[in-house]
Amino acid sequence: MLKKVLIANRGEIAVRVIRTCRELGVSTVAVHSGPDRDSLPVRHADACYPLGGRTAAETYLDRDALLAVVERSGADGVHPGYGFLSEDAEFAQAVLDRGVAFIGPPPDVIATMGDKISARRTARAAGVPVLPGGGEPLCDVGELVQFGEEHGWPTAVKAAFGGGGRGMRVIASADGAADAMAAAEREALASCGRPELYAERFLDRPRHIETQVLADTHGNVVWLGERDCTAQRRHRKLIEECPAPGLPDEVRRAMGEASVRLARACHYTGVGTVEFLYQDGAFFFLEMNTRLQVEHPVTELVTGLDLVEWQLRVTSGERLAFGQDDIAVTGHAIEVRINAEDPTGGRFTPSTGTLTRFDTPSGPGVRVDSGYATGETVGPYYDSLVAKAAVWAPDRDRARARTLRALDETRIEGVATSLPAQRAILGHPDFAAVRHSTNWVDRDLDLSAVRASSAPAQAPEPPEPPQPRRWRSRRGVPSLTTWPPNGTAEAPKPRRDDTRPGGTSVPSPGSVVAPAQGTVVGLPVSPGDAVRAGDAVCVIEAMKMETTVRAPVTGRVTELRVAAGEQVASGAIVAVIGAE
Repeated sequence: MLKKVLIANRGEIAVRVIRTCRELGVSTVAVHSGPDRDSLPVRHADACYPLGGRTAAETYLDRDALLAVVERSGADGVHPGYGFLSEDAEFAQAVLDRGVAFIGPPPDVIATMGDKISARRTARAAGVPVLPGGGEPLCDVGELVQFGEEHGWPTAVKAAFGGGGRGMRVIASADGAADAMAAAEREALASCGRPELYAERFLDRPRHIETQVLADTHGNVVWLGERDCTAQRRHRKLIEECPAPGLPDEVRRAMGEASVRLARACHYTGVGTVEFLYQDGAFFFLEMNTRLQVEHPVTELVTGLDLVEWQLRVTSGERLAFGQDDIAVTGHAIEVRINAEDPTGGRFTPSTGTLTRFDTPSGPGVRVDSGYATGETVGPYYDSLVAKAAVWAPDRDRARARTLRALDETRIEGVATSLPAQRAILGHPDFAAVRHSTNWVDRDLDLSAVRASSAPAQAPEPPEPPQPRRWRSRRGVPSLTTWPPNGTAEAPKPRRDDTRPGGTSVPSPGSVVAPAQGTVVGLPVSPGDAVRAGDAVCVIEAMKMETTVRAPVTGRVTELRVAAGEQVASGAIVAVIGAE
C-alpha cells in the first residue's frame, strides 16, 4: 500500500480522499491556493503546502507548482480527484517520471479516452454503439453548418477535451452556429485548456446513463452497476441516482458488458466511468471519464464498496477481491449536488459570499460530502459545488422521500443555493414517473416560481495577502503556508465605484448589472450600438460557468464600463443603455 498521498485538488473531493487514506493508515498531503489556505482539506490533511495565487490557472492547474510539492513532500502517490488535472496525461506522465504513483489509469489511456474524438474511435472498435459525428475536430463554422444540414438540427457541438457539460452548446439552426461555436471554444479553453470542438448528432429526449467500471493491473475488469444522471441544467448534472430507474434489464446488462469491452480495449486500470445516452430502447456511447466521478457516492451506497480505497489498492498492485458475479446492488441511492447558484426563475446564476450558516442533514441513510464549513467563503475562482447530499433507502420511492426530508433539514445562508430547484425536481410527477430527459429541466420544467432560499450575499472583497506564517499539521508535520510565495503580491480587487469600470452605483432602468462576481470574457456590443431588450451585452465567467448578461431595455449603448479580461463585482454596472 502507498505510504503518503498528495491530493492535487481541493474542496469536498480532497476531504473525501483524505478520509479513506486515514482509514487505511496512509499519510496525506494537501495543497491550497490563497483563498483555500484555511479550508477543510488543509485542516484535515497531515501536511499542507501553498501553491500561491488565486485562480485555477495559477494554482490547481499549474503542473510545475504541483510537481514541486510532490518532490518537496516526499509523497509516493498523487490522487488527482476530479476536474483540474485529473485527466491530464502530461501531468500523469510527469508524476510517474519522478518515480511517484499516479492514482489513475496510465497516461496513454488518459490521452486516448480524454480526447473525445479518439475515444469514439476506440468505442467503435470495441463494438460499442456511437452517435454520428465526432470523426475529426471542427476547423471552422462551415464544417459545423455542413454537419447540421446533413444530420439535422438541432446539433450539438462539444469540447474534444472537456467534460461536465463545459464547452458544449446545442445549436437550433445554422443562424446560431457562429456564436455557439465561439462560446463553446471560450468555455472549453477556460475549463480544460484546449479549444478543440467536434459536432455530434443531438438526441431530443435522451436519458443520461453511465456505468462504473473497475479494473486492476492483472486483467480483471468489472462493472459496478449504472447511474442515472438525467436531471441536468445546461448539460450540468443536478441529481444522480443508482440504479437507473425503469431501465430494461437487457439494456442494463448490455451497457455493462459494453463498458467492460471498452475498458479492456483501451487497457484501462483503476476506477472509470463510461457514459451513454439512452433513447427509444437504444443506447449510444458518449464519453469515458478516466477518473473518479462527482456522483460516485451513490454507487458506494448501493454496493458497499469504497471506490477511493480500490483506487489506492489497484495503484498499489493488488488484485480485485471479487468478480462480476459477486457484485450486488442493494436498494436505491440519490445524490443532490448543492451548488452555490441562485435558481430564482430557473436561471441558476453563480452566487458568491461567506457561509454564515451551514447546517447539514443527518439521520438514517444520509451522507454529506462537503468542502466548506460555516464561516468559509465561496468565491468565483472555482466550481460552484458546495456539498453533496447522498441518500440511501430500500427502494426509489423511499429514497426520494428521504432525500426531500434531508434537503428540508439543510440550512445554508450567505450564498444562494440550487436546493429550491432540486426540491422542485424531486417532487415533480415527471421525475417520480421517470418521464424526464436531459432537456426536461431546461425545456419543460416550470421553475418560474422558484426563489432562492437565502438571499445572495454581496461578494466579499478579496482578502489582503496574509503575513508569512507557519502552520503545523494536526499530526505535527510542519509545512510553510505563506501566500503569496513572496508575501508581496496583491490580487486585483473588483472595482466598486460608479466612476470606474464595474461601478456599483444605484442602477437606472437602462443599467446592465452583473449578476455575479466574475471575469468578463465577452463583449458583443460597443458604445453607440443599438440593442433590443434581451440582446446579449456582456458575458461573464464565474465558477467555471458563462453567464450572458442581457439588455433590460431597448435603446442604444451609451456607456460600456468594462473590458474583456476584467473582474467585476456582483451588482456592478457593466453598461448603460439610453433611449433611442
